[in-house]
Amino acid sequence: MASGTALIYDEEMTTHKLLWNDPICDIEVPERLSSSYEQLKCYHLVERCVRVPAREGSEEEILLVHSPEHLEVAKSTQTMDEEELKRVSANYDAFFFHPSTYRCARLAVGASLQLVDSVMSGKVCNGMALVRPPGHHSQRSAANGFCLFNNVAIAAEYAKRKYGLQRILIVDWDVHHGQGTQYIFEEDPSVLYFSWHRYEHQKFWPSLKESDYDAVGLGRGKGSNINLPWNKVGMGNSDYLAAFFHVLLPMAFEFDPELVLVSSGYDSGIGDPEGQMNATPDVFAHLTHFLMQLANGKLCVILEGGYHLKSLSESVCMTVKTLLGDPVPQISGEMAPCLSAIESIQNVRAAHKPYWKCLMYEDTSFLQNLSTKSHLLEKANTNPSTEHESKITSKDEMVKVERFLELHMKNILFPVPPIKTAATIESKASAHLLPLSIRVVKEMDMNEVKALVSAFYADLVKEEETLLSLGSMLAVLDKILTKQVCTGIAESPTASVSVAVALRHSVRFGFQRVLCIFVGDREIIPNTEDGRILMIHVCEKQQSEKTNSKHYISLNWKEGAEGNDFFSAVFGFILPVAYSYQANLTVIAVGPNKSLGINEISLLFGLLRGLAESRILAVIENTEINLMQSVAKALVGDPTPDFGVYAPPTQEKVHKIKILRDQLQQEWKMLQCSVKNGISGN
Repeated sequence: MASGTALIYDEEMTTHKLLWNDPICDIEVPERLSSSYEQLKCYHLVERCVRVPAREGSEEEILLVHSPEHLEVAKSTQTMDEEELKRVSANYDAFFFHPSTYRCARLAVGASLQLVDSVMSGKVCNGMALVRPPGHHSQRSAANGFCLFNNVAIAAEYAKRKYGLQRILIVDWDVHHGQGTQYIFEEDPSVLYFSWHRYEHQKFWPSLKESDYDAVGLGRGKGSNINLPWNKVGMGNSDYLAAFFHVLLPMAFEFDPELVLVSSGYDSGIGDPEGQMNATPDVFAHLTHFLMQLANGKLCVILEGGYHLKSLSESVCMTVKTLLGDPVPQISGEMAPCLSAIESIQNVRAAHKPYWKCLMYEDTSFLQNLSTKSHLLEKANTNPSTEHESKITSKDEMVKVERFLELHMKNILFPVPPIKTAATIESKASAHLLPLSIRVVKEMDMNEVKALVSAFYADLVKEEETLLSLGSMLAVLDKILTKQVCTGIAESPTASVSVAVALRHSVRFGFQRVLCIFVGDREIIPNTEDGRILMIHVCEKQQSEKTNSKHYISLNWKEGAEGNDFFSAVFGFILPVAYSYQANLTVIAVGPNKSLGINEISLLFGLLRGLAESRILAVIENTEINLMQSVAKALVGDPTPDFGVYAPPTQEKVHKIKILRDQLQQEWKMLQCSVKNGISGN
């Protein structure tokens, strides 16, 4: 199994710079690269990464996606004086040449390919390349939008040819549409391209009709181009997460990529003068975490935009920390997507319904009268004389954002527990199954267990086997509660009893929001009425008279016979509810008669490590010994296992999720993916 995170940076890429005054291009500065690298050093992340040297991309590699004419123009600029450079630059939309630009652009290409080679060869599991100039606007025969060569597109084509890959996912979270990447791959079904971008009904650069949701690809590539347009500014963490839950992740898991490339632009983050969005650096940790569950963890993150230096550098650090396997910070802000985001999500799902099995039975339709249209008319009638004032305001805002980020990062960053995963093992057989990195801890003292349990389940004190089991579980749980370990795994003869005690103990310890997902039959239903526990019970059939409520949800589900259909429940229901709740601790238990397979359960553990600062307690009934190894691997951060054949959910199952969504989306607003039945968060 590959391990480690590559980091590629070459200071020479900072020599590319603007030599004349240009108010459009003056934000693309060398400090974008150097400040990001310095912040990585400040957090001691550079020394934890595998350093991979950059190299120049060859002409043959550049020609994988670019024309010979484009290459020759770029080469010719190396010996030009300033006036000649200015004249050639004027032939392109928002681009500037410097005598070193060609060399830097070749380094950016080569760094991207070095990263692909490091990941595909197994030298590392994942990595990030800090490069300039960026690439995703560059087209076959034209520089565009600060981009000379399309680094990510070249990397995708290179990976296809060198490693014989048949499915590559490109995720473009830059705030601008990567139209260059779209044009290169829009007829190619082997590359799935996803881009969200500020659009404002075609008013925002690059102002193209083909950046809208209905541009789904051409010819054989129909369905492999996913555009999610943001029609207003101010999008935040919940909007980005909703886009992943309801659009990208279902399609990405169905596509089942062999490699994931990220066009990682951070101008979609807070404070950026281009994007004017409100997403904080921590959201990029969550987005990265989700993508790490794909392609057996093969993930290459390649820098694109980002023009507020503090926002950019902190976001880069959050991405790299996550690639390194650090616990993901608690997501900040209210978890409720705005009306405009829900409208865009609904239209994307409607546009792609004919091409994706995961959307086959979804009740989704196009929205024509969007809430942002009238706002744009008002904006068009605004007095243009206010433009100078808004520029002054934006400078003040950038300073305010810098101060905000200083405080915000102090609030969300926390010491990484010295131990990633702990366990108490009752049998040598199960000990043999666990990864070597798991720390085995001693059971809790029996008298302490009796005193603790008798406070809320006195009748359990009489059974010695139960007490021994609880001593094991509580020893692991206390390590998690006291932040000595991130995650823990415990065997139990009766998972239902262990979970009931774990939940009560966690609440008594002071945790205000504990999420419990119980798979299989269970005997004890915890009290969830005070909101400190949210129970999602996944079982084949309804097991009690208790009806669904805000904090107790029964999800009746049995894995499909033909393949994995649990994705629709995870992305369409469990993750949105879990993120809406924002738990401090997650407890996932597997009891008897589980209705899910090992891979589905491992997926739950892998994805839910993004919650509660990655604090998870796993309780596995010891009749489920074959599950222990897979869960343990998920807890230590190993990639999610291969799921085999993708099976779309049946119409009945899709309807089941819809009923739950309609019933609970006003309580758990991240469930909203269409306007007709939902009430927007803001």
